[in-house]
Amino acid sequence: MPRQADRNPVAPGLVALAAGNVLSPEEGAQPPLFDCQSCGACCSYSADWPRFSTENDEQLDRIPPDHVAADQSGMRCDGVRCSALSGKVGKHTACGIYELRPDVCRACMPAGDDCLMARRAHGLPT
Repeated sequence: MPRQADRNPVAPGLVALAAGNVLSPEEGAQPPLFDCQSCGACCSYSADWPRFSTENDEQLDRIPPDHVAADQSGMRCDGVRCSALSGKVGKHTACGIYELRPDVCRACMPAGDDCLMARRAHGLPT
């Protein structure tokens, strides 16, 4: 499955323009700009969300074991927060395993439905 974030030239810096939800030209507005490094809401939304599903064994073997849930179903969370997330949600955050992150994390796109749902849950602007 193609990963849009992997093709985004600014993705390694975690800064990306919103994908999707683009307003029509007659509305005259630009898509919102979301800086993932000042958000982190998607990584601190639900202990059930960062689940492994499409990763192959090689991908999973690269994820540090201390970041994998005991039942190996997904990322280990401290409450609802992914153990790989550092920083303060809504202020400054980073993924400690960004280059190794699972497919579910790669699929969450700035301004996508999952992103906006997590931002609303944290009271961040959407």
